[in-house]
Amino acid sequence: MTTRKFYKTVITIEVLSEDVYAFDSLEQTAYDIQDGGCSGKIEVVKSEELNGENVVKALNNQGSASEFFMLDEDGNDLV
Repeated sequence: MTTRKFYKTVITIEVLSEDVYAFDSLEQTAYDIQDGGCSGKIEVVKSEELNGENVVKALNNQGSASEFFMLDEDGNDLV
């Protein structure tokens, strides 16, 4: 298994608005909070270190492939 370290960070975004907030993108939400008509709070809820095997599981859970970090399906470096 790779000796590299990876990190999983969970972030929540709270938006206060006068109408139901329709999420479009992170970029639009940032604009709405900073310059638009919404109030908001962005908060890191959790951050954890992952090894190669666990980052492959997390990548699969996101619909991504282990090759994103140049790993095989077991968490070993490809190069």
